[in-house]
Amino acid sequence: MAQGGERLAFAGRIAAIPGSYVLASLASACLARLLPTTRVEAAAAGMVLSFGIFAALLIWAFSARSVLRLWLWMGGSAALLGIVLALSIVHGGRA
Repeated sequence: MAQGGERLAFAGRIAAIPGSYVLASLASACLARLLPTTRVEAAAAGMVLSFGIFAALLIWAFSARSVLRLWLWMGGSAALLGIVLALSIVHGGRA
């Protein structure tokens, strides 16, 4: 039974790879819309920072003690960043 639990935990960590990508791209989009610079500089900064965010999330995904806690944090962060991005779009953030 323990082996099945280990496989499930490993599968949850592997599934965190696309989740990390989604989270990094949401962070990049929020940065591009909210940084107080020109559009080009904000987009470039958001894109460059997204690579570091993605790498940090991957390292964290494989070092987290609990897969459930990992997915709760990633889901909550994605929801928060999605709300920030949606509010930025609705209320006329950077066009």
